[in-house]
Amino acid sequence: MSESVLAESDCLTPGWDVSSRVRALVTTRAGGVSLPPYGRWAGGHETAGGLNLGMHTGDDPVHVARNRARLLSLAGVRAAWLEQIHGDTVVRAEEVSLDAPVRADASVTTASGVACLVMVADCMPVLLCDGDGRAVGAAHAGWRGLVAGIVEKTARRVADLAHCEPSTLHAYLGPAIGPRAFEVGDEVRDAFLAASLPAEHEATAHAFVAREHVPGKHWADLCALARLRLARLGVTRVTGGDFCTVTDRERFYSYRRDRVTGRMAALVWLAD
Repeated sequence: MSESVLAESDCLTPGWDVSSRVRALVTTRAGGVSLPPYGRWAGGHETAGGLNLGMHTGDDPVHVARNRARLLSLAGVRAAWLEQIHGDTVVRAEEVSLDAPVRADASVTTASGVACLVMVADCMPVLLCDGDGRAVGAAHAGWRGLVAGIVEKTARRVADLAHCEPSTLHAYLGPAIGPRAFEVGDEVRDAFLAASLPAEHEATAHAFVAREHVPGKHWADLCALARLRLARLGVTRVTGGDFCTVTDRERFYSYRRDRVTGRMAALVWLAD
């Protein structure tokens, strides 16, 4: 029997109304060759066939390499693989070497055939583009990156490359830990409040819901916090934000849920 291949139906695609030059995919845990605990989930149990794309997860590197090759074959691109550090550094995707990934949490490009790519397993991937398909970008937005401004920095870089105002950009919020799964302490809430603008303070506070009978703990809405940062630049064309990685075990890897697990990828690129 021939081995299955990764199909677009194994992935999510943004529902944004932009130029046909803009292409994007978000992988799930299906369509690869990894074995449990990096496998796919079907019929209530984990099996072989996971599309783990993370090299530093403990998975067999041969399997990860095959999974990456499947993804790039499906997309028909080369990718800027980053060494993500929960920071605010943005790089040009076409300058990232396959042999020496750079320490950064976002990339942007105007070059066709090279994908801006981030890996996630609870943190939020934010994909960005201008409507005419002149520039794209991808940001890895966990809470530390959001506080540091990674989303705004990436959006400004995409707008600069596209020679447009940031407010005209389109954004897609990929699968991430949901607002009733992301428990944080007072220090996270305080960090966001301290970094918020006066006009954002109330909405930022509302993105945190105190846990009943658990002092000092809150449920945090990562999607709402990302939307607030995009709103700083006037970005209102925002889609996505409706998948929770923790609760949807069949579809997504989740570090908070499983600890030993794989990584998904969110990528955006420009076609010729």
